[in-house]
Amino acid sequence: MNTEQLKRDLLHKTSKNIDDTIRFANAITGESDYLYTRIKASIKRAESIDIIVSFLMESGVKLLLKDLQDAIARGVQIRLLTGNYLHITEPSALYLIREALGDKLDLRLYNVPNKSFHPKAYLFHGKVDSEIYIGSSNISRGALTRSVEWNYRFTKSSNEADFNHFYHTFEDLFEHHAIVVTDEVLTDYSKRWTKPRLFSKEQSGLDEMQEAQTILDGDKREVIPLYEPRGAQIEALYALKHTREEGWDRGIVVAATGIGKTYLAAFDSRGYKRTLFVAHREEILKQAAESFKKIRPKDEEGFFYNSRKDTDKEMTFALVQTLGKKGYLQEEYFKPDAFDYIVIDECHHATAKNYEAIRNYFKPKFWLFLTATPTRMDNADIFELAHYNTVYEVTLQEAINKDFLVPFRYYGVYDDTINYEEIAYKNGKYEQNSLDARLMVEKRADLVLKHYLKYGSKCAMGFCSSKAHAEYMAQYFNNHGVKAVAVYSGDQGAMSMERSEALNKLTKGELQVIFSVDMFNEGVDVPSIDMVLFLRPTESPIVFLQQLGRGLRKFKGKDYLTILDFIGNYRKANMMPFLLGMKTYTEREMRKLNPQNISLPEGCLVDFDFRLIDLFKEMGKKQRDLRACIVDEYESIREESSIRPTRMQLYTHME
Repeated sequence: MNTEQLKRDLLHKTSKNIDDTIRFANAITGESDYLYTRIKASIKRAESIDIIVSFLMESGVKLLLKDLQDAIARGVQIRLLTGNYLHITEPSALYLIREALGDKLDLRLYNVPNKSFHPKAYLFHGKVDSEIYIGSSNISRGALTRSVEWNYRFTKSSNEADFNHFYHTFEDLFEHHAIVVTDEVLTDYSKRWTKPRLFSKEQSGLDEMQEAQTILDGDKREVIPLYEPRGAQIEALYALKHTREEGWDRGIVVAATGIGKTYLAAFDSRGYKRTLFVAHREEILKQAAESFKKIRPKDEEGFFYNSRKDTDKEMTFALVQTLGKKGYLQEEYFKPDAFDYIVIDECHHATAKNYEAIRNYFKPKFWLFLTATPTRMDNADIFELAHYNTVYEVTLQEAINKDFLVPFRYYGVYDDTINYEEIAYKNGKYEQNSLDARLMVEKRADLVLKHYLKYGSKCAMGFCSSKAHAEYMAQYFNNHGVKAVAVYSGDQGAMSMERSEALNKLTKGELQVIFSVDMFNEGVDVPSIDMVLFLRPTESPIVFLQQLGRGLRKFKGKDYLTILDFIGNYRKANMMPFLLGMKTYTEREMRKLNPQNISLPEGCLVDFDFRLIDLFKEMGKKQRDLRACIVDEYESIREESSIRPTRMQLYTHME
């Protein structure tokens, strides 16, 4: 961890006097003392510092950061050479140290292709003498503290020939076999980086943002919650700072569900006096307020919706349906410059009129737009809201590859209990009553239950087609010994439960499954979800990826998310392999589909029933009549806009 308290405790654990420790022994094995305690003292004495390590980890940089900042404040020159061999160096570690030390640090990457890079040495140059630590420790928290690492220290005066040999070798590597880490190099490395599976366990967290910091004080042990940027958040914060330095007053961050966009906004807002957070669901606002309070504990939070109309708090969380009304966008509530920093969450909704009214009224110093799904079904351009300034983007595939999210195991279950060709299809949808009649039968529910029990789950969420369907599934599962409820809006039924109560019980283990209807596609933070069940025909790529994202957050003891998708012969069922491969699908590509050649994120598995592969191929062979396609699109757009579409609207919104 990177707090001064932890560092003091590490020093206390090894010795009360660093200089006495150094005089005691030059061999450091991690048994009686840590390398960190030694180099901390050496940093304090040094006139200049040279470090060469095969890799940097975020945890190690956080541990050393304050010591290196103090050294730079004294005018100490620091050079650091690390490697990108096997992609072990974490991009977030490079972003973190570059942001904190700036141009005062000369940071370079070893750049000899196809050659291993394994050195670990710390050189400290002084006026009277110099010293070197050489051994097995890279810059990671484990290597510098608790791990078994062997390192040896000697001074230049005690062995000048060997010291000079190491130093001149460092000089040659640094000057002639390395590249300077610029913003362009950082961005390119981050985009290509995939976390080696060997190291994935090191950072598996207790939840999305909380790390457990163990403080050692004699015989006492205390666990203190620590909230600080990590992973993608470090990279995004770096990009946000630099976009403002370039003069931008707004930007959009596109990041997969589970990255921690709300925490990112909270971290980024710390430099501003008053912040407004706008969302379209009450649950999102409540969770956002909790997150912001953890990052900004001294600031008061207020709410603006229903009966709450707080207008004088440092952090205000507003429902767009309330704040966006003309009667509230008045100076008696808020002046146009009342907020310095405004967050528009789930901004793929932000083309609606209430959002537009808010954007037109307020004049903050910075607008932050957040979304996981920038593509809307109506093709509206949300990037225009941020003046096309995409500050940072990390896709779902990248997030899994970088170990920001858990991998998934997807099982495509062949569902022959329903013949979708017998159900009326109009305006891009199946007729609801006919669909429910076929979904709500014992044979189909039994198929779902058997697969749920087969793969096992402690905390699951099922996505249903309607209230009646959710009620039916909850009742069926309860009748077979699985604790389940239905969650939906509007009039409640016998198996329904209020949203927040259901989530609370699911988190505590008092429920095993929630069956929902359009209630948990976005803005829900339940990291413990280990299974999602797709129980309705999925024809929207956006909804599919939103629902998939519900279970990808990291959680202690959770190694992967299980996805059970019950697929029949519904329209566009054969787009699933493209969505799982994180590709944009087209009708032409679907006709050439080979589900066995899907490009998946690291550690993910896709298993389609062989009968589904035959179904997909058969669907791909069928050439849909072009006229029928256009009529379907026309009817869908007309229903969406409630008016007869113009040619331009067809051109803009048609698939």
